[in-house]
Amino acid sequence: MARTRRGLLAGVALTVLVALGAGVAVVLADELGIRSEPSDIPAEVLAASPETAPILPPDFTAITAPASFRMELAVDELRDAVVDAEATVGSATLDVVIVEGANAGEGDIDESYRIEGTPDALRVVAASEAGAVLGVYDLAAAVRDRRSVNERLGDTVDSRLGFRMVDLGAVGVTVDESEWIAGDDYSHNSKAFADVILADAPYIDETALAAARTDFETYVRHALAEGYNAIAIAGFVEYLTFSGVGDGTEVYDADDSHIARAQAMRDAFGPMWEYAHDAGLDVYFRTDMLTLTTPLEEYLVDRFGGLATEDPAFWDVYAAGLDELYAEMPYLDGVLIRIGEAGRVYDLPGWDYYSKLAVTTVGSVRAMLEAFTAQAERTDREVIFRSWSVGVGAVGDMHTNDHSYEAVLGGIDSDALIVSTKYTLGDFYSHLPLNHTLEIGEQRRIVEFQSRREFENFGAFPNDLGMLYQEALQRFIEVNPHVEGIWTWTQDGGPWRAGPLSLELKAGFWQLYELNTELAVRLARDPGADPAAITADWARRWFSGDPATVQAIGEAMAQSREAITDGLYIGPFADRRVFAIGLEPPPMMWIFEWDILTGDSAVLNVIYEISRDELDEAIAGGDRAIAAVERMQSAIEATDAASWRDPALRTAFLDTLDYQANTYAMLGDYREMFLRQAEWHDTGDPAAHEQWDAARRAFEASAAAHEAAYEGDPYLPAYNLTAAELGVERAVRDLPMAWAARIALVLLAAWMGYGIAAGYARERWPGARAARALWVAGTRPWRAREVVDGLGGLDRVLLVAVPAAFLVASRGIQTWFLAPSHLLVTLGGWAVFVGVLWLALGRRSAWPVIAAIGGAAVLRVALLLVVLAPTGPGGYWFGFWTNPLGRSVYIALAFAAFGWVVVAAAWAIAVERGKLWATGAVVAGVGAVLAVFGSLIGLIGLEAALTRWNDEMALLPWGLSRILGISVYLDIPTDTAWWVAIAGGVIVAVGAICIALAQRFWPMSHSLSGRPSSASDTASA
Repeated sequence: MARTRRGLLAGVALTVLVALGAGVAVVLADELGIRSEPSDIPAEVLAASPETAPILPPDFTAITAPASFRMELAVDELRDAVVDAEATVGSATLDVVIVEGANAGEGDIDESYRIEGTPDALRVVAASEAGAVLGVYDLAAAVRDRRSVNERLGDTVDSRLGFRMVDLGAVGVTVDESEWIAGDDYSHNSKAFADVILADAPYIDETALAAARTDFETYVRHALAEGYNAIAIAGFVEYLTFSGVGDGTEVYDADDSHIARAQAMRDAFGPMWEYAHDAGLDVYFRTDMLTLTTPLEEYLVDRFGGLATEDPAFWDVYAAGLDELYAEMPYLDGVLIRIGEAGRVYDLPGWDYYSKLAVTTVGSVRAMLEAFTAQAERTDREVIFRSWSVGVGAVGDMHTNDHSYEAVLGGIDSDALIVSTKYTLGDFYSHLPLNHTLEIGEQRRIVEFQSRREFENFGAFPNDLGMLYQEALQRFIEVNPHVEGIWTWTQDGGPWRAGPLSLELKAGFWQLYELNTELAVRLARDPGADPAAITADWARRWFSGDPATVQAIGEAMAQSREAITDGLYIGPFADRRVFAIGLEPPPMMWIFEWDILTGDSAVLNVIYEISRDELDEAIAGGDRAIAAVERMQSAIEATDAASWRDPALRTAFLDTLDYQANTYAMLGDYREMFLRQAEWHDTGDPAAHEQWDAARRAFEASAAAHEAAYEGDPYLPAYNLTAAELGVERAVRDLPMAWAARIALVLLAAWMGYGIAAGYARERWPGARAARALWVAGTRPWRAREVVDGLGGLDRVLLVAVPAAFLVASRGIQTWFLAPSHLLVTLGGWAVFVGVLWLALGRRSAWPVIAAIGGAAVLRVALLLVVLAPTGPGGYWFGFWTNPLGRSVYIALAFAAFGWVVVAAAWAIAVERGKLWATGAVVAGVGAVLAVFGSLIGLIGLEAALTRWNDEMALLPWGLSRILGISVYLDIPTDTAWWVAIAGGVIVAVGAICIALAQRFWPMSHSLSGRPSSASDTASA
């Protein structure tokens, strides 16, 4: 009866453990949430514009126009354009007049103008200064593009979208090659004006400021000439003293250096921003929210008890700052706010102006916008709110989710509010649908574009986005009448110094991505314009007036999108929307932001899983990309160097194509390598393993060639291959580890079989009693004392050594013997747990408990070896990421097997000490593990510990910790380890209390000096 009852209890325990394990598996599957669905990708069909002869401008012998600063700049641009032309043909005059009420067009009436007169006596007639100035700039653009200045004669010109904004470009950024050579600075801070702003009084370097002012004025004139009329400039809290908060000294004391610095910043930079405003650009300060300084954060915490972003009164502090800002700098037109990204990657080290990701709920966003729009309405300013978000908080998907967008912004219909949204359903990648959130809402809307595509090698590869931009603008304008403008990132986006050194108007082959800046503004003004013709204009403006050369450049650029979309993306994966961990990973992933060729199992295996049915197509994309690059090379090589305005630009074009071809050869080998590796894990086919090995050798050769050619080149830098090499190092060990797992599994089975057989043997085989003790105690822990009684010295050594050896071996195999931190935590956890139980036994013999734990542990080891044996650790993780059913079954069984170790230990102790004592011991043991390793990780730092572990295991993208931070990406609070340690301490205390109670009420017959007197007593206990 007792045997039946114990067997029944064991069965119940195992059933409960399996059920709990299944629950864990369900929760994990839900958290991972890995799935994909079809995606509506815009089609791009590029073609070169027909060969067209350039048209030289006339010599403008007389230009008359209303006197103003804006008009003077426009006329100077026209005169400079004519001077820069190779020659002039004939002469002409220009008369610019402003007639109130003239040229009522479809768009913004203030920008409408009409070209009248004759070819040799042109007349720009406009209803406003804005229209008149734009007419002159358009004539200058025609001259630079070698188009006829008479092409719009008799026409009324009207811009479809009246708001056209740029970023700050590369203004204030120092060209220092040494800052780009290492390629490992993933900070998003541009360090603009870093040489102007000093750490201490007088806070401004006047010499550097003068150079920056010239730099800025050149950029302003350039943006105006292209047709832009607004600019976004990073800054906000740096200019504030918060004099309007309380008595003016509540945020900053009267002698606080932040006040003197703010005043110095206004005096230094105010005239620059005023220059832009007077020149014709609306000026917006661009800031993250929350933007903070140390005293400001202390004030907010003291007053509101924390960063209480849902409290309307909290935002009154910032609204008071805006009041001060506009009073002191009246030439500012508004503020541009982002809440979706913030933190150390955007901040300048050593600079007490920083940001925090703290506006993450619907209530906080609405409270902020209601306060800011009310302030803007009161001061006749505007608030541009970016809908960009990266999955953090309740508003994390408002950029891509219509319902979230409406929840955040529905009902906020202030005329002072403009919502800015990226044109793609995600970040600035290819293979993404157009962003349908731009088709909804009642707010004024602008569309964001990026010229120097950060995820497509920062504009270092040819990348003509004209067709894509046109389709986006035409669709949004047709569907949403509230779309009124664009914001073009001419230079910004991503880390400034982790990619190629290319700074607009200043350094590198910036002319290559200037094409997209020109495409965006011209298509915003006329969405029906021919993108190919704009590309031809760009080629004539920057490279050559020779028709054949312009045609060749156009043909090369027509191949650029195929090269990008095939070479940097894996089509079958990129063409689907993928969801994981509550986020929507981008369509690239295998090149993880921005130049890191990733080697982690999560990304690469999921890419394979989604591409499995089109594996050959996924691999062939690399070959097609190389073929497209070769066609571009042939087109440019065929041009006559003498036909280029600057032969150095032809050399730069060919150099960048060589760089692209070299990079794509390496990427093509890598994609085949990791896809074949995953195929082997999936199928176990030796042929797939052979293909992987061949691709691996090819990749190692092409990677070496890539690094040899471009390592240390700031303008055409080598990709970061560290993560890929970590992955390859582990992949090479997969087959040896599989064989090690198979051998270990056979040895373990033989050992357990030896123990089972020993139960029926009449003779005493060497070590047989130890083997039998592990088998019996591991499966029937209530018999642990019985089977360890009378063990000899060798058997006792084996009782400890065999489970320990298999445990170390299995964990080593699981980690390719390359993850010491993983082994430290797992093996150390076992040691702490066993040590606590040993202490809890007091003077009682520990051998029954050791046998029970060791026997249960080898059963857990056997399960692990079973899943490692087919194709090694890589196959283990392949199944984890791609096989939901297999993962769930394994987790349920593994959890149950681990739980059985705890149950077996408790059962063995209960025989010795009773149930309460046993409960206290195992509870204290588990708590001790949590307390010890929670404290260890807390001391190391959660992010640092996760980074070290992930670098060794290669499970998540290596770049996570270098860019966003693993804990940030997974939304793990930074103090989690300490809370685990505290919880462990509490659990230890609970266990100690149980032991104390058990000791107090333990029957006298079971005192510390006593023990059951017979086997029957043991069975009864």
